Amino acid sequence: MHFSRLHHIAIICSNYERSKHFYTNVLGFRILHEQYRSERKSYKLDLQAGDVQIELFSFEQPPKRQSEPEACGLRHLAFAVENIDAAIAYLESYNIAVEPIRLDPITGKRFTFFRDPDDLPLELYET
Repeated sequence: MHFSRLHHIAIICSNYERSKHFYTNVLGFRILHEQYRSERKSYKLDLQAGDVQIELFSFEQPPKRQSEPEACGLRHLAFAVENIDAAIAYLESYNIAVEPIRLDPITGKRFTFFRDPDDLPLELYET
């Protein structure tokens, strides 16, 4: 038995329309399926992000995610980009704050962080 690849990542958002706009119109992920689950008063949006799917969920009044100081659990999601400068300029055109570029001391690659509408840390990693 081996685990061959990552299938999907689930994200819970506090404002469905705002996060749907961010992940589809800003980051450009393709919608695979969208449904409203009335029994849970919750949306589920399946998005294609390269070879991985993102499941975007909405729930009424979800608790805030602990992010600072570093908390145990999922730390961030990282997206590969070919040109980090162009990706930063694109995000900044949507008034999304991006941290200064850092250099990975092991690979020598450039990377940086920004946040989604619910303050989930997202990384750009130049390939």
